[in-house]
Amino acid sequence: MLQPELKRRRDKIRVLMAQHGIDAALITCNVNLFYTYGRIISGYLYLPLDAPAHVFVKRPNDIGGEHAHPIRKPEQLPDLMKEAGLPLPKRLMLEGDELPYNEYSRLAACFPDAEVLNVGTALIRQARSVKTELELEMFRRSAAAHAKAYEQVPSVYKTGMTDLQFSIEIERLMRLEGCLGIFRVFGRSMEIFMGSLLAGGNAAVPSPYDFALGGEGVDPSLPGGANGTLIQAGQTVMVDMGGNFYGYMCDMSRVFSVGRLPEKAYAAHQTCLEVQETVAGLAKPGVACEDLYNAAIRVVEKAGWSDCFMGAGQKAKFIGHGIGLEINEAPVLAPRIRQELEPGMVFALEPKIVLPGIGPVGIENSWAVTAEGVEKLTLCREEIVEL
Repeated sequence: MLQPELKRRRDKIRVLMAQHGIDAALITCNVNLFYTYGRIISGYLYLPLDAPAHVFVKRPNDIGGEHAHPIRKPEQLPDLMKEAGLPLPKRLMLEGDELPYNEYSRLAACFPDAEVLNVGTALIRQARSVKTELELEMFRRSAAAHAKAYEQVPSVYKTGMTDLQFSIEIERLMRLEGCLGIFRVFGRSMEIFMGSLLAGGNAAVPSPYDFALGGEGVDPSLPGGANGTLIQAGQTVMVDMGGNFYGYMCDMSRVFSVGRLPEKAYAAHQTCLEVQETVAGLAKPGVACEDLYNAAIRVVEKAGWSDCFMGAGQKAKFIGHGIGLEINEAPVLAPRIRQELEPGMVFALEPKIVLPGIGPVGIENSWAVTAEGVEKLTLCREEIVEL
């Protein structure tokens, strides 16, 4: 990755560090290392407020350069920093919301004279929430590949398939178009493999994860998504595969059916499209996330779908979420979230309705916030497509 881009990202973090009186950050988590160093290593990126960043690398062992140093254990950090002419930190931030307790404690103990602050995760996520121009371009490329794969979905369906069999064929399509497969999620509360495919009543099965829709899954060890349901005529199939093609988690859902559906399915789907149109029309810099959520709820209530919106028995309490190097970044379009949109933010908007006996309908697209409004990134047919 080009050094000017990495410096731009690091400087965004430095601005936030300066606002909190922090003179250095020690970055250790994979996603944050990729964001600030351009690759994932086993080791540490030390980011001083007023000096160049240095990396201390355990693995791989082929990294060199003026600001790269081999290291075996964190206790070597202070001496290596002194050798490199770096002042030891007085106020040091760590990624305490992501690091295991023992690792956090061990790193903190390396700097006994410093005030160690557990704010690294929050500040770095804040910096990452507003994308650079290069990141937005990675999103556009990812969205194009994502849409290309989705356009081929009907071609891999065969009569008599289960949802799991169909999902596997779509996953293959995604990989052939360049999807990296891994689906990065922040925190320990969600796990998923490439995305989910939900057919018929399985969409209403509650999941422990904070997804818009659930699904039973094929095993209690991964309770979400396809469960082996036979895909039947008169029911819907929602494809929600994560579009990680360039490290950035593009998000898109589309609905398919076998044959004609009951008319209320098309009516409910149209309501979701109206929610999308309403929210996209209001979204622009300075608008609060909660206001967009409330606008969506008004559309749904007027159309009479409140009981089925964002789940049946168990509902999601959001209509959209930020995306980036992880699938759940800021901003979140939800009640009581007064965060305002900013140019460069990217979010997934996913109004969905679950119809008993029929299955899920709705839409999900990825959007970038511009100076004037929003740009739709995932461009693909949005009507219910018959298989």
